[in-house]
Amino acid sequence: MGPRLDLRQTQSLVMTPQLQQAIKLLALSNLEVETFIGDAVAANPLLEVGGEAPEPAGAMDGSPDLDLRSTSLESSRVDQLIGEGRAADDRPLDLDPAAAVVDRDTGDGAMLDAAWGGELRIGGGEEGPGIDERGGHGETLIEHLEAQLGLVAPDARIEAIARYLIGLLDDAGYLPVPLREVCDDLGIALAEVEAALAVVQSLEPTGVGARGLSECIALQAREADRYDPCMARLIDNLDLVARGEFARLRKMCAVDDEDFADMLAELRGYDPKPGLQFGGESGGAVTPDILIEPSGEGWKIALNETTLPRLVVNRSYYVELRGSCGDKASRGWLSEKLADANWLIKALDQRQKTILKVASELVKQQEGFFRHGVSHLKPLTLRTVAEAIGMHESTVSRVTSAKYLLCSRGTFELKYFFTSGISTAGGEGASAEAVKSAIRKLIDAESPKAILSDDSLVDLLKAQGFDLARRTVAKYREAIGLGSSVQRRRQKAIAAIR
Repeated sequence: MGPRLDLRQTQSLVMTPQLQQAIKLLALSNLEVETFIGDAVAANPLLEVGGEAPEPAGAMDGSPDLDLRSTSLESSRVDQLIGEGRAADDRPLDLDPAAAVVDRDTGDGAMLDAAWGGELRIGGGEEGPGIDERGGHGETLIEHLEAQLGLVAPDARIEAIARYLIGLLDDAGYLPVPLREVCDDLGIALAEVEAALAVVQSLEPTGVGARGLSECIALQAREADRYDPCMARLIDNLDLVARGEFARLRKMCAVDDEDFADMLAELRGYDPKPGLQFGGESGGAVTPDILIEPSGEGWKIALNETTLPRLVVNRSYYVELRGSCGDKASRGWLSEKLADANWLIKALDQRQKTILKVASELVKQQEGFFRHGVSHLKPLTLRTVAEAIGMHESTVSRVTSAKYLLCSRGTFELKYFFTSGISTAGGEGASAEAVKSAIRKLIDAESPKAILSDDSLVDLLKAQGFDLARRTVAKYREAIGLGSSVQRRRQKAIAAIR
């Protein structure tokens, strides 16, 4: 027994910093990549946004089609700049961890030897917005309300309390915190909090600051000068309205059938969630990452170039810096920045190609959906797509995360096309989304006098080839926001009153 030194040579799997960056880029949406590029440009003097570059293959306007039979993904100009003899290495990015074998003694691998003059057209142009001109959100509810406070608050103290209350409102515009709790938090009298709440409730949109649905509707009725004793009784008994007990309500309100129908029509015109008129923190509509349109017998598939800036390496600035680097440390720093810039351009190019390859396979697998609608959506798993395109399942999962596709039927998240299977009479299986669509169509077509029960839906779906249990039908019905037969009967009875 004693101390000794041993020399061993081993190999191990490691994740290089460059591969970690590529994995991160692949999982980000276009808008998140835009932010990432902005940070990279700020940190690397050799990177810049702008300049002229040719249109990439696969663009939607006048470029070659990307159809299901021959999808060209190897047409980016960066492939020509990487250097002769290395084009085979520039394939779509497959992030199988088993492929990341790097000897700790040899460094990060050979992916950093791209020519320093690489250039990649990611999107945008002279007519498109710049990197710092996008990503803004619409006015939020809090911003809208605070902008009105200075005009209606009686003094600075009440205005400060009102701002505090506005900060407590939820997305629908309701105040979920009891006033006594606000008093304890701020150490003030209840009268002051009530005065500040009255200021908040006087703001537009009418109904914000309410502590419940009845108060929200009452505020809007007062604003419309319709809050008479009869309407007050109706608003105080919204639970009876939901249950459809109209005879009891007419008696309580002491009105005839015509007046009662007018009151219900007025009630339906109020907004139960006024705060939703304004955007939240996420803000803005969904921006698609992939564009698809029919082209002959195939499909034209392209990335949405308007959502990303165009990244280039500043060649002249590199030459200027290289000429002024007199010491070894400066030259090493410049070489590191050049390698980072080249790798980022290459990683972004590979990200594009990988997304296009996965999207092309999705269109191929779900062509029935794009041609005929959701009823032709087939069961599909990540593994099926991964095996078809020769990539790892985790890569497909990252590509389909936070990515959206725009087609003639609307904008869909890529995850939407991966659905579980339901057995059918033909034995081929059907998508869960197709089953939900069939349930929705049956319920939309039902007569107010013949509301379909879940058992009836089971029989009708079986006639269409869907062999489902009653509890499965109920689960899918609730998932798409449709009530039970009793709830739908009440809703249709309310809608029938004019």
